[in-house]
Amino acid sequence: MVNESSSNPVLIVGCGLSGLTVALEVARFKKVMLLTKEDPTISATAWAQGGIVHLTKDEKSIETHVRDTIRDGDGLVDQEVLEFIARSGYKATEWLINHGVVFSQDKKLNQLHLVLEGGHSVPRIAHAGDATGRAILDVLINKALEHPNITILKNTFVIDLIENQHLTKLSHGNNIYGVYALNTVSNEVTAIPASHVVLATGGMGKVYQYTSNPTTATGDGIALAWRCGCKVANLEFMQFHPTCLFHAGERSFLISEALRGAGATLEHRDGERFMAKYDPKKELAPRDIVARSIDFEMKKHGIEHVYLNATLLDKDYITEHFPTIHGKCKRLGIDITKDRIPVIPAAHYSCGGVLTKINGQTNMENLYAIGETACTGLHGANRLASNSLLECVVTGLTASESIVSSKFTHNQQIREYEDSKPIHGEADVIEIFNSWDELRTIMSSYVGIVRSTSRLNKALKRIRLLSEEVRELSEQYRPNKDLLEVRNLVICAELITKSALKRKESRGLHFNKDHQNKLANALPTVIRSNAII
Repeated sequence: MVNESSSNPVLIVGCGLSGLTVALEVARFKKVMLLTKEDPTISATAWAQGGIVHLTKDEKSIETHVRDTIRDGDGLVDQEVLEFIARSGYKATEWLINHGVVFSQDKKLNQLHLVLEGGHSVPRIAHAGDATGRAILDVLINKALEHPNITILKNTFVIDLIENQHLTKLSHGNNIYGVYALNTVSNEVTAIPASHVVLATGGMGKVYQYTSNPTTATGDGIALAWRCGCKVANLEFMQFHPTCLFHAGERSFLISEALRGAGATLEHRDGERFMAKYDPKKELAPRDIVARSIDFEMKKHGIEHVYLNATLLDKDYITEHFPTIHGKCKRLGIDITKDRIPVIPAAHYSCGGVLTKINGQTNMENLYAIGETACTGLHGANRLASNSLLECVVTGLTASESIVSSKFTHNQQIREYEDSKPIHGEADVIEIFNSWDELRTIMSSYVGIVRSTSRLNKALKRIRLLSEEVRELSEQYRPNKDLLEVRNLVICAELITKSALKRKESRGLHFNKDHQNKLANALPTVIRSNAII
């Protein structure tokens, strides 16, 4: 048995921007333990090229951001949440700068260098070259490593949240008491007690064949929350970034939206531009429009990709502001100052997630979800570019305040994890990877950018069969990282598909050929655990 006490740490699952924000703030008052299933430097934050929305206290700055977010969110944005984040937005860049993050500067104006991205009416994106996420992550991880109240456990995969049924004595209330976690190096499973648990595991892009996300994006937090009874919302709104590099040697490299903001154009092999046919803003239209337009063009012409042309931009500007993209492409034989970049839409960001309050709290008193794992309602049916990092910091700060002020304590005994099952054989490992490949094929083919009711139903039927197969494997064998990830992704795939079937319209990122009209009232899609369609 594991004895618990009120001295148990605040447990944060995930080491991206949202998790680190909570960790650094809570650690001023309480002990914190950060769990990451790989190295703490691997997260979606590290891959964020563009930047973070920079807002001031100026009313005009707030109003225009609110207007842009509502427009891109296609009428589904929670305006109360949006207003709170917009009016608190100045705190985000202020907090990051105070922690040592260095953003690019406009030397002439002696202020932050702000750039324009798709969907924004004015330049308001603060950035650190074209590797903003990496610059932020490097600073905050070092701060966390140095903090005496923060412990980081790497190679630690959370299997399940500890609920009432895992206690030696049944407790009252709807609470979480810690986690069962697998050390992916030693293969040992331990129960880790906690006073509060924060799910900050990022998104679930790996459910699709092409994604801009890191390998860790397997929907772990969403699946964990779902299994313990949390609600999820708006999971049908998967944002596909319009321009992921199409190359045999690299399937997950993002070509930042800021390159289009600087003047790069989308075109066919013969140089014909096509975005004017779909939106007057052309390449600077919202992401859902650009991604869907590229998808239409690819299917119409039977081609595997289109091209992003930045060759007319100033060479020095490219090398100064886009060094990461320039360097990566050059190593793959593409000089973006001279050559066009082959691009394809790729799964990028989940606008939905675990349904939470603005402070990240779920329907369980001491369980929080923040960042891409959560659905606060900010993004609506389509996320405005660079709002994600803004949300991470603002909600991270708000969640920290809630956790620090929380009076919740417990003193329970937790049952040890049952791990007497045998280890997987080689044939079973192959079966796990086959399940993953099949799942990604199903999702990309039937639950991608353009959907139909018949294709969604077909996908749901096949996903449920896979779910049963994965469940049988999970019951037969001891957990390992690959099986746990497939288990979580199958849950996420089913939730995405169910959500898509529930929405009888086309709105934002969700386009159904059988329901192309938009309903008069924009309502969120909420699914409760064990709900049946």
